[in-house]
Amino acid sequence: MPQQRLLEATVGPVLADPDGALARVRADLAWFPDQVHRYLLACAWRRIDQEEPFVGRSAQVGDELGSRILAARLARDVMQVAFLLARRYWPYPKWFGTAFARLPIAAELGGPLARAVSATEHAAREAALVEAYGIVARAHNASGLTESVDPTPRPFHERPFLVLGAERFAQATMATITDPWLRGLPLIGSVDQFADSTDFLGRDLRAAYTAAVAG
Repeated sequence: MPQQRLLEATVGPVLADPDGALARVRADLAWFPDQVHRYLLACAWRRIDQEEPFVGRSAQVGDELGSRILAARLARDVMQVAFLLARRYWPYPKWFGTAFARLPIAAELGGPLARAVSATEHAAREAALVEAYGIVARAHNASGLTESVDPTPRPFHERPFLVLGAERFAQATMATITDPWLRGLPLIGSVDQFADSTDFLGRDLRAAYTAAVAG
């Protein structure tokens, strides 16, 4: 179930709930179970790990547009980590930035992310992203969800690019998961971590999957 659906079910004014049924449902859906939360966080860190060196590598071969697109993707991924650490569901894209601005971490994190997506030079883009990585990495450590992980940026192997090494945070988070089913899943995450089609996320996904299997 996309987080936007969970958000719709758990926020907003209630005009009538005479038997408290809605309140009970909202309480049950207020946030993910702890083990699911940890799995989604590990997947969010994994997404950053997969692309964090590409901002510099694409710029190195003259692909300035590609570098900017990758920076924007990584900025969104960092924001998703921030939502998960704050235990807040993220909404669909129209309200994503608005909801992010209400997170406690946004006051510190918003500036570096804005600089990352607006930078006209690779070096400034990388520096802003590395600053943003450090902020969410320290917030991760402060959450107590895992043992502390060094948030210091580091070179990407022998290449001249600075990265966080986000895989270390993904691995540290997965190490805290005890549920055998979750531990056996690939690190692709929830449906709105690996898909962003509005039509797809807005439909009844259970029915869509059932129809696909039946077909």
